Amino acid sequence: PPDDRYTPELKKQSIELGIERQIKFLDYVSATDLPLIINQAEALVFATLWEGFGFPVLEAMACGTAVITSNVSSLPEVTGESGLLVNPHDINSISEAMNQIAEDEKLRSNLIKLGLERAKQFSWEKTGKETVEIIKQFLN
Repeated sequence: PPDDRYTPELKKQSIELGIERQIKFLDYVSATDLPLIINQAEALVFATLWEGFGFPVLEAMACGTAVITSNVSSLPEVTGESGLLVNPHDINSISEAMNQIAEDEKLRSNLIKLGLERAKQFSWEKTGKETVEIIKQFLN
């Protein structure tokens, strides 16, 4: 949902830049609607400073959306070679990756293909089985 700390300033900046008609600020998005939205995006830009696992990146890859994400935390491991990694502290790195995705259809198509394959490597069933094996090791 909108955050009173940031949303008003972001809306103001979008007006100042003349891009307010290109940006839609969404309220809560249900789990049912989220894949539809992600699937229509040119790319997911997830330039975060810290992430526990990287579910947004994995969800985007599974939806067939190109990924631009941070080169820190767990994100390089989750993304593998199927996304563009950027320095989240470097706006030039982020904007360069965004331009690459927007302008290079071949690159974007390749990242989508790789992302769909990468997402198949993750499942709750696999996670559950691996967790059980770890617990068994500690119980023995």
